[in-house]
Amino acid sequence: MWYETRIAKLLGSTYPILQGPFGGNLSTVKLAATVSNAGGVGGFGCYTLAPEEIAEIDAELKRATNKPYNLNLWVSNSDVPEHGVTDTAYERVKELFRPYFEEVGLAFPEKPVTPPVRFEAQVQVVLDVKPAVFSFVFGIPPSDVLEECRRRGIVTAGGATTLDEAVALEAAGVDVVLASGCEAGGHRVSFLAPAEESLTGTFVLVQQIRDRVRVPVIAAGGIGTGKGIAAALALGADGVQVGTAFLACEESGAPEFHRRLLLSPEVSKRTVLTRAFTGRLGRGLANRVAREVAGKEEALLPFPFQTRFVSDLRQAAIKRERWDMLLLWGGQIAPVLKYRRAAELMGALVEEADAYFKNLKNA
Repeated sequence: MWYETRIAKLLGSTYPILQGPFGGNLSTVKLAATVSNAGGVGGFGCYTLAPEEIAEIDAELKRATNKPYNLNLWVSNSDVPEHGVTDTAYERVKELFRPYFEEVGLAFPEKPVTPPVRFEAQVQVVLDVKPAVFSFVFGIPPSDVLEECRRRGIVTAGGATTLDEAVALEAAGVDVVLASGCEAGGHRVSFLAPAEESLTGTFVLVQQIRDRVRVPVIAAGGIGTGKGIAAALALGADGVQVGTAFLACEESGAPEFHRRLLLSPEVSKRTVLTRAFTGRLGRGLANRVAREVAGKEEALLPFPFQTRFVSDLRQAAIKRERWDMLLLWGGQIAPVLKYRRAAELMGALVEEADAYFKNLKNA
């Protein structure tokens, strides 16, 4: 059968379908468990969580499913220099965003100073709770972490946006390469070259990586249908990761209006890559702020301080329904999506892929 791939066997799932692990409170235990219980591999993005929060989430996942699931971290979760952000830099970003803060009658926040939770503390919890899969982006964990994962039976999966990154991941001993194409929603997870220089499409990237690495490859970005799965497998992928399609489901942590806009073909057909809202390049639904900040990125704060700077603006925009001031994550596949429940989406993905391969066999 088409779904009996190396990835399915390695991860212990029925189908080689992974749910994208979302950060920013967009992941939920309900979504991840629903996907895992339906034969895929649910995912939970943990990069913003404190170690004790990761342990709590894992305990909830274990109560909700006895199937494999994936916990995800960012190896590099800060671009803030050791000296922090200067007052001059903060005044510069305030001036850039002044029109938006004034429009909603909002005062500027204090200059961000608190560093994010360190990867080293987070990954120790992941090692302790032993999920079936530990995926990571924005770099490669230290060799002792990867070795400890092997010792504990945790499958490791690293995100790559270029062939060079995939080769580096394999050389480090990572079990699986996640080939993340530029169609994908969310952050570009590049770590060897600037994200703006790492924008290969998913299906080209999969072919490049498949030609050079021996470990299993998962295609991620622009996949939300059974035919998309079939295409990825035909090009050499061993499995797929589906993000935006699951983000649009009611089980995700996305607000109702976000899910509604993702399922609006007219709205979701326009996506944009921007640093305006987090300081790192990411794809979401096109909006006024991203358009007006384009070309002025030197005034932005480094990640994650830019995220904190716009946090109050985001909440004010939500309250006033000013969607033109919000970056709502979403990939280029969004206009063709139609399923609102995760179990229905999983069923459709499998059914469509089944039908495609059956027709191919009978042709």
